Amino acid sequence: MTPDAVAVAVMVILLFPMGYFTLASPAFLLVKLDIQPVAQLLRGMFNAHFLVMRVAGIIGTVILLLDGRLLAAMGVGVLAALAIWGRRWFMQRMDDQLSARDAGDTEAPRRLRRLHWSGMLGNAALLVALVASIPYIATAA
Repeated sequence: MTPDAVAVAVMVILLFPMGYFTLASPAFLLVKLDIQPVAQLLRGMFNAHFLVMRVAGIIGTVILLLDGRLLAAMGVGVLAALAIWGRRWFMQRMDDQLSARDAGDTEAPRRLRRLHWSGMLGNAALLVALVASIPYIATAA
């Protein structure tokens, strides 16, 4: 594969899960998070997203390192690190709010909604940064 094709392949590997999450997560804004199956489905979607981004980030980092693109590999490595660390942090907070909701805390669904928004906005910011970096990564040899 040519160097540009390698970079484009890595970007596609990363863009696919981020794009899917960007399209799927706003649907949860239309439903109440005090409904237990809905909140569990939201939790599962975030959990899966973090796991997929971890794998995609690690694969992308390794591919870029093998291709000799140290700076690009570091950038993708940061995405992988955010997915690894962020999953633990984010899922703990989500579980805390789900437990609080189950214990009768009437404000827990509101805090869960804010957490949902923060996850969507964080993914959107990373997606914008990734898309903005494509011309620099694809042309740097």
